[in-house]
Amino acid sequence: MLARNRFLLLVAVGGAALAIISLSLQFLNLIPTTPIVEERPFQAIDGGLGVAVGKSRKRVFPVPHTQEPNPISEAYGYCNTPNRTEQAWEGHSPADYKLLSVQVMIRHGDRYPLYSIPKTKRPAIDCSLSISRRPSHPLLNSFINHMGQGGRGHWESPLVSVPRLPNHSVCEMGELTQTGVVQHLRNGQLLHQAYKRHNLLPADWSPRQLWAETTGKSRTLQSGLAFLYGFHPDFDWRKLTVRHQWSTLFCGSACDCPARNRYLEEEQKRQYRLRVADTELERTYADMARTLGLLTRQLRAANPIDSLLCHLCHGLSFPCVPMGDSGAGGCLTMAQFAVIRRQQLDDEVDRRRVGLYHKYAILAMYPYLNRTAAKMERVAKSSEAGRQPRAGGEEVFTLSSAHDVTMAPLLSALGLEEARFPRFAARVVFELWKSPPATQGQLKKRAGKGDKSKTKDGELFIRVLYNGEDVTFHTTFCRSHDRHAGQPLCPLKNFLSFVRRDMFSVVNATSYQGACYRRPG
Repeated sequence: MLARNRFLLLVAVGGAALAIISLSLQFLNLIPTTPIVEERPFQAIDGGLGVAVGKSRKRVFPVPHTQEPNPISEAYGYCNTPNRTEQAWEGHSPADYKLLSVQVMIRHGDRYPLYSIPKTKRPAIDCSLSISRRPSHPLLNSFINHMGQGGRGHWESPLVSVPRLPNHSVCEMGELTQTGVVQHLRNGQLLHQAYKRHNLLPADWSPRQLWAETTGKSRTLQSGLAFLYGFHPDFDWRKLTVRHQWSTLFCGSACDCPARNRYLEEEQKRQYRLRVADTELERTYADMARTLGLLTRQLRAANPIDSLLCHLCHGLSFPCVPMGDSGAGGCLTMAQFAVIRRQQLDDEVDRRRVGLYHKYAILAMYPYLNRTAAKMERVAKSSEAGRQPRAGGEEVFTLSSAHDVTMAPLLSALGLEEARFPRFAARVVFELWKSPPATQGQLKKRAGKGDKSKTKDGELFIRVLYNGEDVTFHTTFCRSHDRHAGQPLCPLKNFLSFVRRDMFSVVNATSYQGACYRRPG
């Protein structure tokens, strides 16, 4: 019992640390494997003062910068306002390849702030759902009605007591907004369109074929349900079991890892040192505190960027306080917001340079990646020629509804360290593909090269996509793979080798247990 209590304490401390760590990511240029068909508008603020509307593909790997990135434009990208046409590149493959399974991790949609700024009014946002309020979606009304039947579903404790819809006319802290619901109805609908020709989840799908999991927060549960409804409208509640992940790392029974916690502590120290050395940031916090009539440390503790981002994403004016005898009073400004965002972008550059976060991410996300690999192996085995399928089938679609502190380390662990920080309703998709069976002529050609295998079964491949773009050949396990006409996708064996052994080379180990319990120094 003592050991278990110690384990739970370590996880709780790690979870609290994750909740306060400030993260953002900035990307290089991505060249997709399929041609880009459509551009979409992107709202930016020119110089942080005036609004300029232009065209941008909003790539997950932006074009290399010839000048410093505009922190306000970056913030608008983070909002992910659902007012633009979006192209999903999920479901694309060479002709005759078969899609075997899909595993999706989403970040929850737009939410109300987790923190309030002292002495200011909270943002006036209605978190109940209404088809007459923008943004809306054609599926919103039927989604609301379908959620009313959720009692027919199966819910792991403690999810049964979590509301299935946001329902407060005055938002509660951290509550999913209507924007967040619409973001994931769109996400699910995008993947429905991407996969419908592949018959991934048949009309008579069995409970075993769809796996859904979420943390215990209402914003992740509700985001997951909105995604599922967009993906499979009017799904049969009786077939659905929603499983609970008690850790934001989705590490299940493999969460205990002392080395991971040490790397996180060292990363937080690095972040703190960089922040206190930034004199412009210190002056900005002091000016903001003076305006509000607060001590600077009080303002810092309120994490004002969280609330200011909500104002920005919802088109609300920044908070103001009335002028007082003490000289305090006035409004927080876009220029002050830009300084805090600029420091976050600087922090990302330094984080990549130092490398502590990447080591943390490797150990944080191994349990999730190992489960992902195991599911792929099971589905691949069941697809072998001549094998009798298991009753009820395999898990062909998995949805994990998570947080930024889940998805950010996942991107880093995959080697996508240049990736943009997960915006609201971001998604990472793992696809398992099988090539057509080899012809006799192809088998003879292989045999001539020393391959004595007589099998005619197809080969297995993986695709990884981030926010709809194929990033497979930017991952650590496939960055150096030689793409050619005979093998245009990344072999699954590369991913399996990476997860089972290769990823631990960064921490000078060959296994998760060895890395986690290795003595410091």
